[in-house]
Amino acid sequence: MGRYILKRVLQFIPVFLGVTILLFLMENVVPGDPIKLMAGEKKLDATTELNLRIAYHLVEVDEDGNALYDEEGNVVETPLWKRYCLYLTGLLQGDLGTSYQRSGQAVTSILAEKYPYTIKLAVVAIILEAIIGIGAGTISAIKRYSAWDVGVTLTTSTLVAMPAFWFGMLLQLIFGIWLGILPISGVGGPTADFQDWAYYILPAVTLASVSTAYVARIMRSQLLEVLNQDYIRTARAKGLSRKEVIIHHALKNALIPVVTYIGMDFGSLLAGAILTETVFNWPGVGYETYRAISQRDWPIVLGSVTVIVVVVMVINLLVDISYAFLDPRIRLGASSDDE
Repeated sequence: MGRYILKRVLQFIPVFLGVTILLFLMENVVPGDPIKLMAGEKKLDATTELNLRIAYHLVEVDEDGNALYDEEGNVVETPLWKRYCLYLTGLLQGDLGTSYQRSGQAVTSILAEKYPYTIKLAVVAIILEAIIGIGAGTISAIKRYSAWDVGVTLTTSTLVAMPAFWFGMLLQLIFGIWLGILPISGVGGPTADFQDWAYYILPAVTLASVSTAYVARIMRSQLLEVLNQDYIRTARAKGLSRKEVIIHHALKNALIPVVTYIGMDFGSLLAGAILTETVFNWPGVGYETYRAISQRDWPIVLGSVTVIVVVVMVINLLVDISYAFLDPRIRLGASSDDE
């Protein structure tokens, strides 16, 4: 187990480097001068513009921090490889850079302020996804070809085909505008018209809708497959009841691919659902990333995506480790000779 975990952690390194290199190249390929974008319609004076370029490592400096000039009197731009090395050094020290548009605010502090909202919403969504998805899929498999099975199949097919942002706006229209029983945006507060918990309902349902449909489908198909295995027939032949067979023998094996999907989906939810958070004006990482993309605030985009990559890799590792607990036959990291 320890060797397997070490191997997976070492695999993080090339993935992390590859993602950060691609993101850094994208920032420098997209047209537009970030320093001029900071000023908007205003024109910066030469001294202020130069100081900003020095602060963002866009030009070379001497030991005293003064800009270097070439023979023609132009400032020497920092080579791309050197800027990436400076960026990577900052990442390893926990420095995600400084925002172009937020008055020089550190990206780390911006994400630290926004992530709690995304985490809370992701936790509520993943709980709905796990409970409803696993429950619906299990009952659908047990009561195969029943009215419940048909209803689950139709509902999941509809949710999978429906864009999440459109579903969110539909929920806003029905429950927020027509019925007026739920808030349609924001996170509440002392002066809000609803209790704080009510603000989680519509965005969490929207965020979990498509994933819940997939979980129900996976759970149904896996449980049906497991129920046809020989060891299930043996358990029934020994006199165990159908309930005991399903709970103690079938569910654990059927849950393995479901846990994989839920784990990976939880990583993506923690990354921030851009469309859902934007539709519901939810002040999380997804909405912040959307704003940063629209404003070309690349330090926030790079910082948020970098955090997303780390979160997803860690979640995937935890999911892999959980296999050994769900199914003792799986021995992570064991060689073929040991099995």
